[in-house]
Amino acid sequence: MEQPIVPVIYGSVRRERQGIRAARYAMHQLERRGVRAVLVDPLEQQLPLLDRMYKEYPAGTAPAPLEELASLYRSADGFIVVSGEYNHGAPPALVNLLDYFLEEYFWRPAAIVSYSSGRFGGVRAAYALRSMLAEMGMVTIPSQLPIPAVQKAFDENGVPVDPKTDEWTARFFDEFIWYMNALRPARRAGVPY
Repeated sequence: MEQPIVPVIYGSVRRERQGIRAARYAMHQLERRGVRAVLVDPLEQQLPLLDRMYKEYPAGTAPAPLEELASLYRSADGFIVVSGEYNHGAPPALVNLLDYFLEEYFWRPAAIVSYSSGRFGGVRAAYALRSMLAEMGMVTIPSQLPIPAVQKAFDENGVPVDPKTDEWTARFFDEFIWYMNALRPARRAGVPY
């Protein structure tokens, strides 16, 4: 069986962003489970505010970063979306990054990692994202992974401060892997449209 590919789509471009720690942690957890995790970072992508979706460009004329993301997304077996919470919703950089694509997401599972500097771990953004990702054709797994006080939960490399973190997050990642493995053969066998 070929190695699964999962883009880890991170949503902050703030100068002193802390959520990148959660994104790195998610990547480590996927890699431990045999998945090739690829960080998609809006700070690196530097996409402008959405004017035209990828599909609106004539074939072969989209900017190089969009072509690369489209290729990655088409090869993906699922997506992890890592989001902070801005005014009870997802950060604008994340929404902008997600909105460039549509069909590339279809029939793939998505798992939401949310975070905040406070106690609630970004759960309100996660609820808003669940609807958005469903509208984009992704199946969001039932479990969510909220991370409160993200700035204290992991070091810069995404290593958890609390040694029990891997234990309490295992169900989330294992559930995502299950959905990914269940949907891959069904997607390859054919989709309703």
